[in-house]
Amino acid sequence: MAGADRATVREAVAVLEEVGELETVVEELRAAGFARDEISLLAAHEAVERKLGRVYRRVEELEDDSAAPRTAFVSLKELGEREDRVASVLTVLPTVIAAGTVVASAGALAAVVVGTAVAGATLGTALSHFMNKRRAEWLQEQLERGGLLLWVRTATPERERRAVEVLTRHAVHDVHIHEIPAPA
Repeated sequence: MAGADRATVREAVAVLEEVGELETVVEELRAAGFARDEISLLAAHEAVERKLGRVYRRVEELEDDSAAPRTAFVSLKELGEREDRVASVLTVLPTVIAAGTVVASAGALAAVVVGTAVAGATLGTALSHFMNKRRAEWLQEQLERGGLLLWVRTATPERERRAVEVLTRHAVHDVHIHEIPAPA
């Protein structure tokens, strides 16, 4: 058999029914020693359907499907920090340039650069709202299809036990361990 020697990975799987629950579960998993790259969620339904070439109705259909595309979990706190960094780049850099320009141009060019900083702040705010809206839509799509599908890579039986413990405390249904082919 050609595929008999293919490596596999074991994962804990759970379906959660609330976004707040998801944040809590991931925090607990991280506190229990699971790395960010060991925790993943089902990708947006367009990505799933594009990759699998079929429509799915419920997330449960994809729990044990190793081909289902995944995405990293980003907490609301991390998302806020990323948005703050983007907004800073869009506002602080032009402001610093403006400060240097005041000295060089006696203020004439500085007004243009300060205007750019204001535009950057506006763009940063718009980008932040877009990111929050897109994230909310993605999570809502999953909730409408049965819940938030979460996978946790577990390299050892002890890590399996810890992951299942955390997931069982929070997951409403379908907490289990599965074995899938390792990514190529």
